[in-house]
Amino acid sequence: VQLQASGGGLVQAGGSLRLSCAASGRSFSSYEMGWFRRAPGKEREWVATISSTGLSTYYADSVKGRFTISRDNAENTVYLQMGVLKADDTAVYYCAADRDPISPYSDSIEYWGQGTQVTVSS
Repeated sequence: VQLQASGGGLVQAGGSLRLSCAASGRSFSSYEMGWFRRAPGKEREWVATISSTGLSTYYADSVKGRFTISRDNAENTVYLQMGVLKADDTAVYYCAADRDPISPYSDSIEYWGQGTQVTVSS
């Protein structure tokens, strides 16, 4: 599976942005998908996870109520809709795919996207 993330950019605080992650290869619907981020000088942080069917979603407390993860298995794509953005959301965002559950404690992920930069100006 190859993952291609896109949609990052520069946005003002309070604004919105939608990230996309397109997957190539077979059996996209077999994979749990997640988003992580890494801010400058900080550890990688789990952001959100969506189950393979899309029926279950999980969020970090820092983004709950502001971000929404979704997927389109027909299009092999996972999305991260980000709203009410804050300066603290500035980071490189990475999508991830795994046949095992993706959690904040996952230390080995099968596949990573290349990352897309999100910069929130205050």
